[in-house]
Amino acid sequence: MIDKTKVQEILDKVRPSLQMDGGDVELVQVREDNVIEVKLTGACNGCPMATMTLKAGIERALKNEIPKIVEVVSV
Repeated sequence: MIDKTKVQEILDKVRPSLQMDGGDVELVQVREDNVIEVKLTGACNGCPMATMTLKAGIERALKNEIPKIVEVVSV
């Protein structure tokens, strides 16, 4: 099982760059299948670049620290 606290710590590291653009990210849940569910908020919600931010930014940062993460999805 992936440690939810560790996931939150990593999200806290990427959060400032999202906030600079008026957005943010919230951890929704860490699923048993090692998929992380997050919610993009603020300017990130509905932004055309949100998918790239999610995959190239948030997912990459999380997988670098916790390789057993399968995927990060926005809910």
